[in-house]
Amino acid sequence: MGKPKILLLGSGELGKEFVISVKRYGCHVVACDSYADAPAMQVADEAEVFPMLDADALRHAIGKHRPDFIVPEIEAIRTEVLQEFEDKGFTVVPSARAASLTMNRDRIRELAATELGLRTSRYRYAESLDEVKAAVEHTGLPCVIKPVMSSSGKGQSTVRSADQLEQAWDDAVANMRGDRRKVIVEEFVAFEYEITLLTVRTREGVSYCAPIGHRQERGDYQESWQPTPMTDRLLAEAQDMARKVVDNLGGYGIFGVEFFVTRDEVVFSELSPRPHDTGLVTLLSQNLSEFDLHARAILGLPIPSIRLRGPTASAVVLADRDAERFSIEGLGDALALGSGESEVDARIFGKPTTRPYRRMAVTLASGGTVEEARARAREAAARIRIEYEA
Repeated sequence: MGKPKILLLGSGELGKEFVISVKRYGCHVVACDSYADAPAMQVADEAEVFPMLDADALRHAIGKHRPDFIVPEIEAIRTEVLQEFEDKGFTVVPSARAASLTMNRDRIRELAATELGLRTSRYRYAESLDEVKAAVEHTGLPCVIKPVMSSSGKGQSTVRSADQLEQAWDDAVANMRGDRRKVIVEEFVAFEYEITLLTVRTREGVSYCAPIGHRQERGDYQESWQPTPMTDRLLAEAQDMARKVVDNLGGYGIFGVEFFVTRDEVVFSELSPRPHDTGLVTLLSQNLSEFDLHARAILGLPIPSIRLRGPTASAVVLADRDAERFSIEGLGDALALGSGESEVDARIFGKPTTRPYRRMAVTLASGGTVEEARARAREAAARIRIEYEA
């Protein structure tokens, strides 16, 4: 296999864990992001600092390093440049088409609902407040409004009355990524719970991790747990829909496929062709984490049976202000919650600055039940403090 070179586009906490996984397999990694000292850069071989939406800078980085694999970790990338290089014989993970379709919620939604015929919520697109109001005539209230391109749930609002539409539109516009002033307005699904189904596509076929439950605030994940109990019928429906989408997108790697689950059906929500933030729980819950699975799938390495170790949960640690000088304290107190067969672990991401609601760390905990693991992970997260310097 030699020493494969990977160009990682986006170097946040998910990218950092991915770099650690591929470094174990002897890869050379060039980590790229729009700011210096991003988490993945701290464990990579080389780093490049440039905005991923700068087409010329992206072309220069690919041409300079000539990687064996171009691995996007974020959505906001000039995907037409990825297509250019894929056409020249470079390998984009999982594919340039997958990166392009999933960069924008409208494109992946059209693929799922129109081309593949999957069950999704009712939806319309809007490029102005007037179009938002017209879209609500189709979806009804309550509804969810979010940018077609954003990250970590930014700009997402649940609207329950017409007088909230303008604020939701303003929030979506203020938090959208890229240069597309466009939102998706979708029916609010009265789901019992929502899951991420981590789906691994390899040269040998498609496999799945146990479903991951999660809780969000402001459209951003706050805690996740594995497994989430599902009936055999609903799990089979989710797996079938996930397989149809990833087979259509092609390429190899892990996909985070999100579903709403009601009492009677599974509703496709979104998809990320890369490790998923809710999948951080797999750092403790599985024999192979989502990052290990992504690495093996990309490199064409065998993947054994994916085994769940037992009920496990994760909880995030958030900053509450903008700061450049700070420290993270209380790690020992958090880890001390582990006892007997119940484990507690944590990951400090190493981000160089804070801002309100920015994820700075995650705690991981196991337990005899999911509820016990969740409570332990939340308590561990509460013990980790961000101390700001004056």
